Amino acid sequence: MPVRLLFLCTGNSCRSQMAEGWARQLKGDTLQVYSAGIETHGLNPNAVKVMAEAGVDISGHRSKTLADLGDLTFEYVITVCGHADEHCPVFPGRTVRLHHGFDDPPTLAKDAATEEEALDIYRRVRDEIKAFVETLPDSLPAGPDQR
Repeated sequence: MPVRLLFLCTGNSCRSQMAEGWARQLKGDTLQVYSAGIETHGLNPNAVKVMAEAGVDISGHRSKTLADLGDLTFEYVITVCGHADEHCPVFPGRTVRLHHGFDDPPTLAKDAATEEEALDIYRRVRDEIKAFVETLPDSLPAGPDQR
C-alpha cells in the first residue's frame, strides 16, 4: 500500500508543488502524495515552466490549503520551507512530521538581472527537490505502523 505523504509550504505555489509533481511522476507506485500551504498564493508560473522543461506537467495543479484536503490523514508531513515548519499545525493521529527545507526561488529570483538568470534559480531548486524525492520513501524514518 502506498505511503500517504503531504508536502507543506507557506503558499503552496512553488516548492511544495514541485515536490508533489516529482513524487507523482517518480514515486507514484510507492507514494500517495499531496501538497498544500499554510495559505494560498496561487501556482507560480515559473515553477510550472521549469517543471515542464524537465518533463513534469504541474500546470493543472492549484494552490491549496490544508482545509482544501478535507479529512485526509497522512503518514508523513514534510515541510519544505522554514515558515511552514515553524507554523505547521498539529496533525491528528500518528502523523510523522519532518522538515526538509529548500531555498525559495521567488525570493532569490526577484533580484535577477534577466529572466534566464531567474529561471536558473528555479531550475536549481527543482533539481534539488528531485534529488530529495528520489530518496523517498526509503529515507523516511519508520512510521507509526512500522515500529
